[in-house]
Amino acid sequence: MPKTPTIDPAELTFEQARDELTAVVDRLQRGTESLQESLDLWERGELLAKRCEDFLAAARERIAQVVAAQNGPAGPESPTKSA
Repeated sequence: MPKTPTIDPAELTFEQARDELTAVVDRLQRGTESLQESLDLWERGELLAKRCEDFLAAARERIAQVVAAQNGPAGPESPTKSA
């Protein structure tokens, strides 16, 4: 069975990578693929998961920057908690 060409995960949006990763997991969970195909799917899934993690890390960083800009350099004032 010939391999279908796949898009480099680095070129995918978060949503595309997430959706493809979901499809890969579904195929692996069915357990109907050959060992080689399962390994290929697993490797693809790892690349897709990394792409999603990178997007989420960038989003967290962006949110942290916005919050820091809103709170100023000293950070938000928060009440101290006594023990």
